[in-house]
Amino acid sequence: MSLATVHTRALLGVESPPVTVEVHLSGGLPGLTMVGLPETAVKESRERVRSALLNCHFEFPARRITINLAPADLPKEGGRYDLAIALGILVASNQLPITVLNNTEVLGELTLGGEIRPVQGAISAAMAVKHCGRRLVLPADNAQEASLVSQLDCAYAKDLLSLCAHLRGEHRLPEFAPIAEHVNDRQAPDMSEVKGQEQAKRALEVAAAGGHNLLYFGPPGTGKTLLAQRLPGILPPLTEHQALSVAAIYSVAGLHRQQHFCPPIRHPHHTASAVALVGGGSNPKPGEISLAHSGVLFLDELPEFQRSVLEVMREPLENGRIDIARANRQVSYPAAFQLIAAMNPCPCGHYPEPRCSCTPDQVRRYRSKISGPLLDRIDLHVAVINQPPSRLQQLPGGDSSGVIRQRVIAARQRQVDRQGVSNAHLAGRNLDQHCAIDAPSAQFLEQATVKLGLSARAYHRILRVARTLADLALSDTVQRSHLAEAIGYRQLDRTQ
Repeated sequence: MSLATVHTRALLGVESPPVTVEVHLSGGLPGLTMVGLPETAVKESRERVRSALLNCHFEFPARRITINLAPADLPKEGGRYDLAIALGILVASNQLPITVLNNTEVLGELTLGGEIRPVQGAISAAMAVKHCGRRLVLPADNAQEASLVSQLDCAYAKDLLSLCAHLRGEHRLPEFAPIAEHVNDRQAPDMSEVKGQEQAKRALEVAAAGGHNLLYFGPPGTGKTLLAQRLPGILPPLTEHQALSVAAIYSVAGLHRQQHFCPPIRHPHHTASAVALVGGGSNPKPGEISLAHSGVLFLDELPEFQRSVLEVMREPLENGRIDIARANRQVSYPAAFQLIAAMNPCPCGHYPEPRCSCTPDQVRRYRSKISGPLLDRIDLHVAVINQPPSRLQQLPGGDSSGVIRQRVIAARQRQVDRQGVSNAHLAGRNLDQHCAIDAPSAQFLEQATVKLGLSARAYHRILRVARTLADLALSDTVQRSHLAEAIGYRQLDRTQ
């Protein structure tokens, strides 16, 4: 047969659209022509495929070879099509039976010696192939991440020779069992190690229970970063769908996670650029906010970030996605992250203590680096104060992270059972329905909103936090006490 068709997958953001590789052998001067919008790395595959076939003792046809990558309007890049092209040539030249690739998709980059290298975005391809009901062939180095996709019909090959022997039925490729993971085996520091700071610890539990954004502010050395480091230990584990989404983003970025069901925690330095934070580049890659999807983005020393960098987070904080547009493509990455930030109250860090050396104008300029619209999107503003030496000399106490995590999981489950999402994502009619309050409580909230000069967005965020406090208290309704505590977590609004 002189015509062969092989199915494979491209990579566009976290999506994996199908690509058909058509190989045709015809008479004429020997040569290889590739069409279908291939980029430079794809065009170079002709040399990799030629060397791989010859070094694996296959015949490279001395005929005119035409390779079409369809659809033609989809940009093709990277070496992920090498394996599909090589198998297409083998089938078209009758070195492999045409039936071996029925209902099968392949991905992999070839070395000159015929080994199969891993590709980025293997999980995205695995999920798409499973949805189509086909079989997938992947490089062996992609086995661990692809094994996260349950009930996937997949074969993992280390080199072209063993794969061809498997396709002929001469022997079977080894199976890779998924690595068992214990979702509660976490290495995060324990909450019981924190001495004092009861309100700050309570706010951290509320943030974890409702998925709320949290800002700690206070003098240096009071434990703001110490508290934020305890958050991973009290968060609920990811669901299977969330774990797959996070793993797909990391696979696209060329990164690998060890604990797939633990929420990701990202901690970029304050010198990070806007592109590093939201993603981008000529070949768009996910940024820190996407790598923190379904997890936490921790920004320490918040005012030290460039204001233009912080402002790019405003839209993702609202809609949970980031869209990156380039001249020849537009990609979207999920970015439903929980923001935890920390800052000093002034440049020297000691305002309003007597030892503060900052002028009111310096304090104002320092805080103005964080815009009002961004602060509005942060649900909890909590002061972290210095602890007396007598408190620091006491033995650690309080609930452990494991105990707090059980309360957080129970509160999250109440939210899912009631409304299908966490309280932080309540909006529209669902917000009015599930955060309904009686007339005296509504009047109390209105007075607090007017006195503090809060926006409508801040008003609704107070309601969401109050709903989380009610869930932690196992209350079916939002009480005035819950509203009062939620308003108490807007402390920065009182010091502006």
